[in-house]
Amino acid sequence: MKPSVAKLLELARQRAIDKDLPYLGALTPPEAWQLLNEDDNAVLIDIRTQAEMDWVGSVTFSEDRSFHVEWSTYPEGTRNPTFIEDISARVEKHQPVLFLCRSGARSHNAAALAAKHGFEAAINVLEGFEGDKDDHHRRSTLNGWRFHGLPWEQH
Repeated sequence: MKPSVAKLLELARQRAIDKDLPYLGALTPPEAWQLLNEDDNAVLIDIRTQAEMDWVGSVTFSEDRSFHVEWSTYPEGTRNPTFIEDISARVEKHQPVLFLCRSGARSHNAAALAAKHGFEAAINVLEGFEGDKDDHHRRSTLNGWRFHGLPWEQH
């Protein structure tokens, strides 16, 4: 394991201790991007709805290491009953798996569920794709994947 990968995973673990997280840990978008680029086993799962991806955009990264599995449906909001099966079909339980949503809330729940089902390196991407709302209730102005200028595209 590269020293930089070990440092990132240790940082994620320390956040898990500090925040009492039920999974390996949490990384900011720039840290997650660094892990994806330095650890060939790491994968990113975007858990937003297809509608969110269509309207707001999505991460651009390797197709075999970055994919979409909805946590819930739009507009119903129904939880995906095959979520664990869907990720299990693409990710081995020992791989670092980064979960991304709009703001980091749903991805927290996804990482917790994945860890409960034996995914040893479930990691929440803090801030999410769009980040927190600013004083004008707009996203992507304070933090998040897009705010940090990481690779993404509009569909």
